Amino acid sequence: MEKTKKSNPLKSFITIAVSLAIAALFMWLALRGIEFEKIAGYFAKANYFWVFAATVFGVLAYWFRAIRWNLLLEPLGYKISNSNALWTISFGYLMNLTIPRSGEVARSTALFGVENVPVDKSFGTIILERVVDLVCMGFFLLLTLVFKYDAILSFYQYVTAQSGNAPKAESGNKIYLLMGVFVGLGILFFALRKHLEKYPIYQKAINFAKGIFHGLTSIFKLKQKLKFILLSLAIWICYYFAAYLVCFALPETSGFTFADGFFIIVVGTLGMMVPASGGIGAFHFALKLGIMALFLSMGKNPEEGGEVGLSYAFISHTMQLAIMVVMGIISMPMLAKERGRLLSR
Repeated sequence: MEKTKKSNPLKSFITIAVSLAIAALFMWLALRGIEFEKIAGYFAKANYFWVFAATVFGVLAYWFRAIRWNLLLEPLGYKISNSNALWTISFGYLMNLTIPRSGEVARSTALFGVENVPVDKSFGTIILERVVDLVCMGFFLLLTLVFKYDAILSFYQYVTAQSGNAPKAESGNKIYLLMGVFVGLGILFFALRKHLEKYPIYQKAINFAKGIFHGLTSIFKLKQKLKFILLSLAIWICYYFAAYLVCFALPETSGFTFADGFFIIVVGTLGMMVPASGGIGAFHFALKLGIMALFLSMGKNPEEGGEVGLSYAFISHTMQLAIMVVMGIISMPMLAKERGRLLSR
């Protein structure tokens, strides 16, 4: 029988309390200075057909992730059903709404209950998934830097101008300056590498980087490498359209381009990475700032952009929560049924 660690009630309580506090802080930052009547007005005129279309892509990403997980488990000698993979993933996402970052363990434990896959082995594949997702996120970040650098620069100039420290350098000079800083840091790192090796934090950083590298190279040991890559692309394409299609629900964002969609998914993902319960507050604050930046780059009123961004965030985040809750609730009886079937064999 697979052994799992008993949860510590006090630790769980503290984790939940801290997570809720972080969510409350970011939600306060997001709502500060916003008139609720204006936000309600955006909701009233929203076209929810596009929200439904975005929901389809959100659910489809679950299915593609389930199939991809099966590919990762095959080299370990386990062939699980795609449906069981789907419901364990759904259950894991639901658990993330209670205790942040608990979904990975819950997902592995649930899979053991219906497929007898050892928790440690399935958990290792989930870590690999996170590495792949990090690379995909990096790709979208690169696209954002290439196509929406003007939005990032405009927002930076706006913030510094508000603080009375408006930048005087031209944007082109800033790019060269930024590149010079990175090159300088790289040279400094190699020059001090031997000296840094005696510090534990350096070793942890190096080991983390090696872990990512080994995780990526292990992908090439898969039997169906191309299918794995295509499924990874399909997952993030679904994420992209789940975020981008919501833009068409609001008249103020319906003219956003595909490049604007890159910017939105990156900003939204960064917001969801904050350890707040379900990304509440952090996601809203991130999109408020993100769409404000897009409005600035278009020469529009940034304050209006903040209102629109917050409205977009409420619609998009509510959609994501609905998917997680509905899929998670459905997963519980489905997993219970499969577990009963396994025990009766």
